[in-house]
Amino acid sequence: MFKKVLVANRGEIAVRVIRACRRLGLQTVAIYSEADRESLHLRLADEAWCIGPGPSAQSYLCVEAILSAARLSGAQAVHPGYGFLSENSRFARACREAGLVFIGPTEEAIEKSGNKAVARVLAKANGVPVVPGTEGAFRTLSQAALQKLAASIGYPLMIKAAAGGGGRGIRLTRDPRGLLTDWETAGREAQAAFGDGSLYLERYLERPRHVEIQIAADLEGRVLAFPERDCSLQRKHQKLVEESPSPAVSPRLRRSLQEAACRVARAVRYSNLGTVEFLLSPEGKFYFMEVNSRLQVEHPVTEMVTGIDLVCEQIRIAQGRPMRRRPVKILGHAIEHRINAENPERNFSPSPGRVSKWRPPAGQGVRVDTHVYEGYCVPSYYDSLIAKLICCGKDRRSALARARNALEEFQIAGIDTTLSLHRRILECEAFQRGKVHTGFVEQEFLNHTVPMDPILPKEPHP
Repeated sequence: MFKKVLVANRGEIAVRVIRACRRLGLQTVAIYSEADRESLHLRLADEAWCIGPGPSAQSYLCVEAILSAARLSGAQAVHPGYGFLSENSRFARACREAGLVFIGPTEEAIEKSGNKAVARVLAKANGVPVVPGTEGAFRTLSQAALQKLAASIGYPLMIKAAAGGGGRGIRLTRDPRGLLTDWETAGREAQAAFGDGSLYLERYLERPRHVEIQIAADLEGRVLAFPERDCSLQRKHQKLVEESPSPAVSPRLRRSLQEAACRVARAVRYSNLGTVEFLLSPEGKFYFMEVNSRLQVEHPVTEMVTGIDLVCEQIRIAQGRPMRRRPVKILGHAIEHRINAENPERNFSPSPGRVSKWRPPAGQGVRVDTHVYEGYCVPSYYDSLIAKLICCGKDRRSALARARNALEEFQIAGIDTTLSLHRRILECEAFQRGKVHTGFVEQEFLNHTVPMDPILPKEPHP
């Protein structure tokens, strides 16, 4: 049973994990780069260790520096958060070899589920539908072999990185003319982002929804599936808005998705928290997409709609405690808006800098996960996510109304943000009616082809 946890991450997820540890009576160790000396997670942790300069490769991705901080601080466990080393099996193995508890799945499970091409094969072998595509991943292919593979699957195609996530190393190819260029570009991007340039091909589904099932599995092999999250509102494969439950999923389909997710989890002998992601066709058929062997950015919507603290569950499972046996109930509806330091009017260019005003919303059913405060300087080295606004209500209509009020109340100055984009999204009739798909933002919303008339009333101020 460990008593001190090193949080191997930064930003709002480091704050989130530290607060969960404190709730369980655990001591916490923060790590930080020189660029993060002002970050809130340093103030909240019991102690903090600088592990290097600003660039991620020299700090948050430096395994040796993180393990050194754990050893010097006397930490007994490591929580990786999400991003950075969270899905790196070598890091998980290094933690265990150093005598640390890795709060996440085993390195073997990460290797099986983290490689998307391998996970596809496992899912298919266990009776879970997959989109037609290659049976493995390739580091190099001749142009002739690539064209032959693509022709056998059929266009349009998705070229995907076998490792990593977050929308990197992905290209859509609609005809043979752009295939080689897209393949080489995706490979370079995957190599730079994940240190692994291997790719696989998958048939592109037109206008699908992106739904995912949160799973939890304890060390005794019990697997629990949570209600689905709908992550269809995306831009360049980066999620913008997530909600639970999905407006497109019936109770019967929910059970089928949950059963499929559990089959995948058992196939890789998964433990701790993870997410099984699916594509849902307009006809209502679902297909396995990938497994994320870590906590998700959008985990708060599941927490808000079930009343279960997922980070605390992660920690309890890692401590060897048996998992909760009570069925998971849907208690309402929750929606999350990712607020980024970006300028939507300038092709979403990053906007680092000093925050001169920070006025987050509050009230019943409103939650803001962030590491930002007034006077904080957003560094230029990392992901641009600065806050997550999560709103819940008794049903989707009331959750949307509450989110609309909260977004109007949210005030940030000194940097550009995506607040205005999210306000526009809530005014969009198609989104209000739940009629969106993964290409909706780029193909319709940003092209102003979607009616923008509001149909929802504001939630009355208390």
